[in-house]
Amino acid sequence: MYKRYIKRILDIFFALFLGLILSPILLAIAILIKINSKGPVLFLQERVGKNKTVFKICKFRTMITDAEKSGDGLFVFSENDNRITKVGKFLRKTSLDELPQLINVLKGEMSFIGPRPPVCYHPYKIEEYPSEFDLRFTVLPGITGLAQIKLRNGAVWDERMRVDNEYVRHLSFFEDVSIFFKTIVTVFKSENVVISDEHRKHLERRDEKK
Repeated sequence: MYKRYIKRILDIFFALFLGLILSPILLAIAILIKINSKGPVLFLQERVGKNKTVFKICKFRTMITDAEKSGDGLFVFSENDNRITKVGKFLRKTSLDELPQLINVLKGEMSFIGPRPPVCYHPYKIEEYPSEFDLRFTVLPGITGLAQIKLRNGAVWDERMRVDNEYVRHLSFFEDVSIFFKTIVTVFKSENVVISDEHRKHLERRDEKK
């Protein structure tokens, strides 16, 4: 009952409520982004959602335009990455860059709580995901999730997706509430907001095999 109906109703209610309450903050952030650097306010990127369908995730832009075409591409290994704007550093540290995903929630593409949606070409191409991770694609992706409070960006994707499977198996109202409040604590601690050394080494080893 909760998974099929109540979760979606709560998502819509809180997305509308937060959108209204936070509208002055959202406007202020948008203005700061425009003043600080050239480019659009929002960053749109194709991600893999429920049932492996593709949608465009909305975030506040925290990096220079076309940042994926320079430096380390998709990855951010340091908070001092020169592609990150001054305003972007603050937004990433506080996770305020995630707020526009309220739009994705209202559109039914995301939920507040669920597995984070990967990009279409990493860690696997859509058609190449191992079957063991099919379970995590049976629910809407989330703005935050169990893997984010346990691991955030400090672990490789396969490990994160196994935690996602764990979330889906035990999905419940009380689990979502617990993840929500633990997310707030994690954000204030600003832990693992960049990719860990372990993750970097994993990526390097995988690239060497190609």
